[in-house]
Amino acid sequence: MGKHGTDLLHGTLDLLILKLLERSPMNGYSIGKKIEVLTDDALRIEEGSLYPALYRMERRGWLKATWGTSENNRKAKFYQLTRTGKKKLAEQAENWNRFQSAVGKIMEGAG
Repeated sequence: MGKHGTDLLHGTLDLLILKLLERSPMNGYSIGKKIEVLTDDALRIEEGSLYPALYRMERRGWLKATWGTSENNRKAKFYQLTRTGKKKLAEQAENWNRFQSAVGKIMEGAG
């Protein structure tokens, strides 16, 4: 996962994927690369985690997949948020913000 030993909290990968797909459809490879770039390589999602998450979210109706051509001219599955996925993103983002706030309070006051 992360080259610095950074582990994702359970459910965080779903949130990251949903957030990245909020703006436009992407294929799995691009999602993984975007996570690396945006986190300055702090998070590196292995294919063994990324693709099962994408398939699971597609089965749950959060994502819709269509076949297209990738940037390097290969056939690839492109994922986009469904209406259900947008609702799930809002719910998970709210949960993440509450979690982050709670941990922040402990970190600031635990000294």
